[in-house]
Amino acid sequence: MKRVLVAMSGGVDSSVAAYLLQQQGYECIGVTMKLYANEMVGLSKGHTCCSLDDVEDARNVAIRLGIPYYVFNFAADFEEKVIQKFVRSYEQGLTPNPCIDCNRYLKFERLYRRARELGCDYIATGHYARIREANGRYELLTALDGSKDQSYMLCTMTQEQLAHTLFPLGELTKTQVRQIAGEQGLRNARKHDSQDICFVPDGDYMAFLERYTGQPAQRGDLLDLDGNVVGSHRGAAAYTIGQRRGLGLAMGEPVYVTGKSMEQNTVTVGPNAALFSRSLRAGDWNWIAEPPAEPFHAEAKIRYRQQSQPVLVRPTETGAELTFDAPQRAISPGQAVVVYDGESVLGGGVILERMDD
Repeated sequence: MKRVLVAMSGGVDSSVAAYLLQQQGYECIGVTMKLYANEMVGLSKGHTCCSLDDVEDARNVAIRLGIPYYVFNFAADFEEKVIQKFVRSYEQGLTPNPCIDCNRYLKFERLYRRARELGCDYIATGHYARIREANGRYELLTALDGSKDQSYMLCTMTQEQLAHTLFPLGELTKTQVRQIAGEQGLRNARKHDSQDICFVPDGDYMAFLERYTGQPAQRGDLLDLDGNVVGSHRGAAAYTIGQRRGLGLAMGEPVYVTGKSMEQNTVTVGPNAALFSRSLRAGDWNWIAEPPAEPFHAEAKIRYRQQSQPVLVRPTETGAELTFDAPQRAISPGQAVVVYDGESVLGGGVILERMDD
């Protein structure tokens, strides 16, 4: 019997994943990763990821399924690999994606190593994605339910990781998952999905940065595209490319954040038209299979919820340069760009800069 270490967050998805694997004949071991304590991220109280409620929900499901259950403390790794990188990125004016880093460094690196130490054949999660083996190579595929597809968040996976990972929910819808949980009497069948970054549950990134670093934000100038001062901001790190809300400007037309200078502590605003560009350069790249040698046409996303867009990909020594068929709005350095061939993820990396057309 194959043994699987199932990452159980306390949510309905990972709980149903464990149930389905057990029904398929796997020997399952449930585990919750303790990633941080509230005091680490400056939170005093409240229900957040990794809370006692989440642990108890996961434990309850494990007991109901009759499988062993453990809590692994990965807080030091999470702080170093995810939280500190998140802080550095914002301080550099980038817009990071910590969920991708958590998958990369915690679930499919740290947890994967622990699974191997425990003699497990696989790890499993409640992600909505699929894995297919063909001719000795593994493909990462989109979920059949496009509205829940999470393949974008898994773009850093390697061939070895894919060979030892199971995604039981890849062919199901969220409605089906909740129905299964309800039929099996799982206590979290109607539990709400988390929406924000787990360690910033209120979505106020600037307040988090101030709490974590102990440094108050420095106010600075809002500039128009000609460099004229048109207002003031509460800290350049608080603003993202394409943002409109919270600017407090009346300029006769809607304006959006089009750029930032962390050195000069300025935020530049302009009309919506100024946000569009066709090309970008990306680094820290991962190819799911063999790196292509020549430019090729594919599709790509520059943010999680975007529909994939036709693109020309030019592989480079350190990443790729992408030119889209149509201009894309708010290309944001720090975010991931992920390349697809139909339902198959070819690779992805971090956007370094928007390139002039």
